[in-house]
Amino acid sequence: MCHAVKRLFWGMGVSAAVVELDEDPRWEEIDRGTPVPVMFIGGKLVGTMDRVMAAHIDGTLVSLLKEAGAFWL
Repeated sequence: MCHAVKRLFWGMGVSAAVVELDEDPRWEEIDRGTPVPVMFIGGKLVGTMDRVMAAHIDGTLVSLLKEAGAFWL
């Protein structure tokens, strides 16, 4: 799932900051019940992959990314 979301953003020309939990020394501090991947756009929680894909399908993802200054069209 993480790979799919990264590919979606990169394919759209978005340079996303990615935090790989398994490479972070603090990973044990993170609630293991937290669903991943979870995305924030412009500091706002968007949600898990299903929410991001729904926003992509309904066309609202592009406006969220524009508002955050993630890319320019």
